[in-house]
Amino acid sequence: MSVFRSRPALRWLVPAAAAAVVIGGGAAAGTIVANAEPSLPERSAAQLLVDVQNAKVDGLSGTVVQTADLGLPSLPGLSGGAGGTEIMKLVAGSNTARVWYAGEDKARLALMGTLGETDVIRNGSDVWLWRSADSSATHFTLPADAKDAKPAPLPTGVPSSPQEAADAALAAIDPSTAVSTTGAAKVAGRNAYELVLTPRDTASLVGQVRLAIDAEHHVPLGVDVYAKGANDPAFRVAFQQVTFEVPDAEQFTFNPPPGTKVNTPSKADLAKKRAEAERGAAHKPEAPEGTKVVGEGWTSVLVAKLPAGGERSQLDAVTGALPKVSGTWGSGHLLSSALFSALVTDDGRVLVGAVAPEKLYEAAGK
Repeated sequence: MSVFRSRPALRWLVPAAAAAVVIGGGAAAGTIVANAEPSLPERSAAQLLVDVQNAKVDGLSGTVVQTADLGLPSLPGLSGGAGGTEIMKLVAGSNTARVWYAGEDKARLALMGTLGETDVIRNGSDVWLWRSADSSATHFTLPADAKDAKPAPLPTGVPSSPQEAADAALAAIDPSTAVSTTGAAKVAGRNAYELVLTPRDTASLVGQVRLAIDAEHHVPLGVDVYAKGANDPAFRVAFQQVTFEVPDAEQFTFNPPPGTKVNTPSKADLAKKRAEAERGAAHKPEAPEGTKVVGEGWTSVLVAKLPAGGERSQLDAVTGALPKVSGTWGSGHLLSSALFSALVTDDGRVLVGAVAPEKLYEAAGK
């Protein structure tokens, strides 16, 4: 997977391992055939995954929209203020980004937020991070041996690309997942096949995850996540508009607007950051003390200790407005939505999972 993280172009491809799991028989994908419309040839689920894995595009540009409606209540400390507005848009609103791609060394992502625009631009060895909100820009010059390096990601809150969402969904494919197809779909005006991932464990709050794959170029066009029994997706990230023509070179040329504060890290700073990244890639980070996972697959529950000090006080201000619950496991406050539940216990733990509250109570008692 490291090669996918280090090479931007390959982020538009599905990992071969994911295809191998399906083709290998975990979900008997080879026997599932898409009931495509007459305009599209029939493709099995396994064939579609191979199509995506082998996809190659010289360029594309378009608009990506991420929407969410998780049915969360209004939470004090999160729903107010500019920062809270941006956070709540991730769970009950929408985010829009423009993307341009013309090869591994020419890419641009622009987040269109309520507080302004944030861009990451890669043009050869030049990488720019620009924020219109504070008229600031950071300019990096990649070393000669970093041809395939990926620029730093945008700040938290940037909508994922359809490929990133597809990778996360496909990583869940194992014997606990049923894989099927629904035939043809339309995304951004383009013909697409649709893969459907369905948890076999009925205790999961996730009903289905649907991936739309472009019929011609085989790249993911959209991902929809449905809560159990829902007719509309609780989470969606998809192209609203896309073209597979190579963008003009000017899209990757950045000239700081007048008045922009430009920060240019020194070579020593860049070398330090690179060394830190390499050390991080070489050593798998250990989970914080007290963190564990109860269960497996779609119904696994993450259990962790709450932070101490000021961070704990801020969290208490939020959780105090949630419903009080108790049982043989103890007592605490519950946050529930269409796709996940979270339990904050009075003894200083937080439990989160895409499961009903009863599963959290069960995990809390272990």
